[in-house]
Formats: sequence, structure tokens, C-alpha cells
Amino acid sequence: MDMRQDTSAASGGASAKGSSLLSRPTGIFGGLSGKLLLLTVVFVMLAEVLIFLPSIANMRIRWLEDRLNTAAAAAIVIDGLQPVELPRELQRETLMATGTRAIVLRKDGTSRLLATAQMPSSVDDQYDLTNVSLPSTICDALDTLLFGGDRIIRVFGPVGSSNMGVEVVLRDTLLRKAMISYSINVFLVSILISLFTATLIFFAINRIMIRPIRRLTDSMQTYAEDPEDERRVLVPDNGRDELSVAGRHLANMQSQLQKTLKQQKNLAALGLAVSKINHDMRNILSSAQLMSDRLVDVDDPMVKRFAPKLLRTIDRAVGYTTEVLSYGQTSESAPKRRRLRLQDLIEEVRDILAIDPESGIEFSEQIGRDLEVDADSEQLFRVIHNLCRNAHQALVAYGETEPDSIRRITVSAHRLGSVVGITVDDTGPGMPLKARENLFTAFRGSARSGGTGLGLAIARELVLAHGGTIALVEKPAAGTQFRIEIPDRPVSLDDYRNRNVHEN
Repeated sequence: MDMRQDTSAASGGASAKGSSLLSRPTGIFGGLSGKLLLLTVVFVMLAEVLIFLPSIANMRIRWLEDRLNTAAAAAIVIDGLQPVELPRELQRETLMATGTRAIVLRKDGTSRLLATAQMPSSVDDQYDLTNVSLPSTICDALDTLLFGGDRIIRVFGPVGSSNMGVEVVLRDTLLRKAMISYSINVFLVSILISLFTATLIFFAINRIMIRPIRRLTDSMQTYAEDPEDERRVLVPDNGRDELSVAGRHLANMQSQLQKTLKQQKNLAALGLAVSKINHDMRNILSSAQLMSDRLVDVDDPMVKRFAPKLLRTIDRAVGYTTEVLSYGQTSESAPKRRRLRLQDLIEEVRDILAIDPESGIEFSEQIGRDLEVDADSEQLFRVIHNLCRNAHQALVAYGETEPDSIRRITVSAHRLGSVVGITVDDTGPGMPLKARENLFTAFRGSARSGGTGLGLAIARELVLAHGGTIALVEKPAAGTQFRIEIPDRPVSLDDYRNRNVHEN
């Protein structure tokens, strides 16, 4: 009881784990749409950073140019008052109005200090606005924004288009405050732009991609709960985009899987029925085998001639019933290989077929008397007997429509090195196209109406167990030709040496 409870608990845990793995993502950023929204915001912000660098550098240059232009206007007025010197109080008011500490006018190759107040002994940086480059202005702007605020700087540039120049000395405190305020404004605007853009992309992508993808995943999960329910098959869209094409492929795959599951279910039921019938048939054959054993003691030449063949046939039938059960369990017994004369096996196949001489069907053997093959005699008999029986049935049906045709079954074989090639050829109507497409597929590769197609599937499995090949050979004339190639088993070095010792 405890073991069943533990098993149930384990099963429930595994089911819960599988259910959690198949559930939808939780949280706004758990799904693709949330991740897409976040990535859009990040990418827009990165783009804004690339735009911000030249814009903050340009803003700094404009701010410094405004200070130079204001100082230049004041310098021209002061210069016009020559030779009168501007009073100290008026100089201080002029410097306060321009936001500078000193104003110097350059004219005709000379420099004149027009106004000054608390002139510093040295300056920290100096900038020439006559000729500036974008990389240098970006570097200067970042330097001021990050490390400025208490520096004394010297700035000079031209006065309009004249030959005069103006130079000012000032502290960069106001410049840095203006740059910080500008940066905050740009950052807020960038956030609004990125959120607006991300929202538009979010709704567009959610409409175009996320909903169809979610529909596909929901269909997969619903279908997995009950694959046999036809109502759970996805109804695809008729669009031409990739997701619509994927939906049609998914619906087709689900439909094909339903057919396969239905076929497998039918095959399982059929296998169970065959197993039951086979079990009873084996009991009947065992009784027939006991009764046929008594025929050996009958003193009749005809009985003594056919009794051994009858016994072998019944023994083989009993063996077949056991092997049918093995095939139902998808396992064939390993070949019990030995060296055997192929002609004896072919003669036994001919006797079992019992071809009526009056049917007009010939059975031809083209095999060397001493040709041996390394194989399981029972399994190889099943393969060749199946091919010859199929050929005989095809020739019988062919004779009803073409009574004057030549109908012949030819079995030939030869050895090439360590490989024995066996050919089963007939002069019948040939293999239908549908049977060729599913030649060695069980329940689908039958060449005649009412057949199951198991014979060729089993034959192929037995040949592959020998390490060989079986194939349908194209031939110019009418008929069907199968070729079997069976290699000898590899001989170990010790066995080879022992065999040579015994031979010598």
C-alpha cells in the first residue's frame, strides 16, 4: 500500500512538474511581448545616447559662443569710449552682466584688457572657438559635464566676420549647471520617446506575432492532453506569412499523428487477437504433430515418402506460431547460422510450394550443387519461400488474364568472395507502383488485394539480422526480381588458426 502511495505521489509530482513546464509565462516580462517591450526601451535609449553626445557638445559650444557674443558687444562699446577708461564699478557690472571675470579685445594685432575683476593667476583650460572639430568638442563636453564646475577657463573667438577677436575668462560653474539641466531634459524626452515607440511596437508585434504564437502553443498543449480527439486539431489560418505556414504544418502534423495513433491502436488490437488465435493454433498443430509422428510407423512406400516432409512442415508451422508471437513483441530470435547447401533448401521450397504441373508454371533452379551459404536454415527458408510464394500467386493470377504467357519462377545464386547472392525472378506482371512505394512496410506493402504486407517486412528483418541486404531489382522485361545478399560471418583469428591446424 505504501509503495502504491509513493508511486502515486511520484507520478503526481512528475505530472505537476510537466504541467509547470507547459504553463504560460507569468509576469509582464515573462513572455515575449514583455521582453520585446524592455528591449525596445533599451535600444531606443542606446540610440538616444548616440544622439545625446553630439547634441550636448553642440549645446556647450552655443553657450560659450553666447558668452563671447555678449562680451564682444560690451567690448565694442567700451572700445568706443577711448581714451576714457571705464570706471571700476562699471567694469564690475559689465563682467557680472556677461558672466565673465575678464574681457580682452584683440584688434590690429594688439590685445587690450577692457574689464577685469579679481583676475586669477592661472587658468585650468583654454578653448579656441575659431576652428573646432566634433570629436574634440564631444570630449571637452564630457570632461566639463563629469569633472567641471569649479574650473577657470579661457575662451576666445572672432567677433562676427571682422578681424577683431574677443577673449574672456570665466568660471565653468554656470556652464556645467546648464549642461546638467540640458541632459536631464534630454533624458526625460528620451524616456518618453522610447516608451511611446516601445508601446507602438508592443501592440503591433503582439498583434502580428505574439497572438499567433500563443495560439500555436495553446493548440499544442490542448492537443497533447488528448491526441485522439479530432476537435483538438488546429484550424490554421489562410495567410501567407511564416506563422500561418507553421500553423498549417502543425495542423497537418496533428492530423497525420492522429491517423498514426489510430492505426497503432488498431494494430495493437489486431496483435492481441492474433496472439490469442496463434496460441490456439499452436495447440492444434501440436496435436497434429503427435498424430503425424505415428505415420512414420506405417509400412507404405507413399506414406514413408511424404511423412518426413509432412513432419517438417508441421514442425515449421509450430515454429512459425512461436515466431509470430515474437514478431508481435517486435523481436526476432537471433539467427542460428551454419554452413548449409543452398540447393537442398531451394528443393525443399519447391516441394512445399507443390506447383501443379498442369498450371503451366515452371520452377527453375540455377544453383551450383556445392554452393554453401552461412545462414540460419529456417529463417532463410522463410525468406525464399515467401518470395517464391508471392511469385507463384502473382503468376497464377496472371495466367487467368494471359493464359498463353510464359510463366516461370527462377531461383539462382552464386558466391562472390564472402558474399552469396540469391536472386528470385518471375515473369509475371510486375510489382504495382503503390506496392513499390511501401515495399517493406508492414500492412502497407502488399502487392495483391487482401494481402497484409507482413511477408516482405519479416523477410527484410530476417535478412538484416544476417547482416545482408534485400532489394527489388529493376529489370527491362516484365516480371519481378528480388536480390538477396548474405555475407559470411567474420572468422576470428583463433578459429582460423585452429581450422588450419586440423586441416594440416
